[in-house]
Amino acid sequence: MDIQKFEIDDFSPTKIAEKLANRMKSRRIGLNITQKELANQSGVSLGSIKRFETRYQIALQSLLKIALVLDATSEFHQLFPMNQYKGIAEVVRATENRPRKRARDVGIH
Repeated sequence: MDIQKFEIDDFSPTKIAEKLANRMKSRRIGLNITQKELANQSGVSLGSIKRFETRYQIALQSLLKIALVLDATSEFHQLFPMNQYKGIAEVVRATENRPRKRARDVGIH
């Protein structure tokens, strides 16, 4: 992580939500879409959009609908990335260390 870009706010859910809301609003305005048009196109209530832009609160499903309209879904695919293995040895180690799940025995023989 670049030390100049590091901010303690990066670990605050409220600050993260604020930054997301501000970026969403900038993108919406850059695309020349009003809040009402975004509400109509996304199926998210106008009140929810206003609340997100002012109080930084929104349901995940609503945020995803807005992202679809604003062509910003690729960013969500980067959340919680899967492990990237550097070789077959790492794959083997990962599968060996994984606890096995067994099916429940329901008594049918």
